[in-house]
Amino acid sequence: MAESKIPVDLFNPGQVFACLGFMELADMLLGDAEAGFNWSNPKQARFCLMANGDEDPVKAAIGFAAEADLESVSPSFNELNTKKWNVHTRELGRNEAFPFPLPNSPATLPIELSKDGKVFQVNHWGDGTVRDNVKFWAGAGGYPGAALWRDALDLVKDRATAAYEDPFALSAPQSSSFRFDWRRDYIPLDAGFSPNEHAEMEMVGYPLVELFAAVGLNHARPQRPDRRNKLLYRYSVIGSDARNVGLLPLPFLRTALGAHAMPFPQRFFRMNLGWPGQENQARCITTVTEE
Repeated sequence: MAESKIPVDLFNPGQVFACLGFMELADMLLGDAEAGFNWSNPKQARFCLMANGDEDPVKAAIGFAAEADLESVSPSFNELNTKKWNVHTRELGRNEAFPFPLPNSPATLPIELSKDGKVFQVNHWGDGTVRDNVKFWAGAGGYPGAALWRDALDLVKDRATAAYEDPFALSAPQSSSFRFDWRRDYIPLDAGFSPNEHAEMEMVGYPLVELFAAVGLNHARPQRPDRRNKLLYRYSVIGSDARNVGLLPLPFLRTALGAHAMPFPQRFFRMNLGWPGQENQARCITTVTEE
């Protein structure tokens, strides 16, 4: 089995979600993925991921995402498609299930990544289920998740796989995102100005965090303690402060992300969000504290 060890900031929720995203794809591509967080070094935590075979699992996950064909999926192409944004839409067959209630617009249509017979669907942003969709982005004209994914990937596609040893450091000027990495976000009222009003300013984002955080939320969610409060979430990580961290299968890390108490060394975090624009539209992460 091969193992990856990558730097991660546990106080950056998007990076934690993205670690789970690497694990989701490694488990699908290579099989028997196990992982854990190691915080033995107080200055730099690491995410440890192991999977079958000789290929570095993080590198394999990035390679798949960078090279896979992308399309949205719809229960009815005539009613809902992403053609307007130059993303191909595949209409589901009669025996294929749609993962959430029919949306009102193409903005939240799921996407499918396919390569060499392997298919992975990203659909966490769908509305109408009992699960919180953890959808922080919004946009004029219903800009869809499929186009946001494509835009983020295009920024780093030629550099992504080479960054596998430190993927969360890979940056690029980024005008829009899923808003999972708070290093590029801001609230104009708090900042005292809006970069949108200054053409010479470019906001720098971290596309691999955005992409793999979206993957990581496919089968896991941070906890929203108060359903009436859209600006507070909790999440946790399991691992060790010892040099050698015990690695655990995927279901344990999914459960931990939801801030459920586990019988393993565990750290809990609380993230607060704000409204960068109009209330009840886009949200961005403002502060993260450890409980």
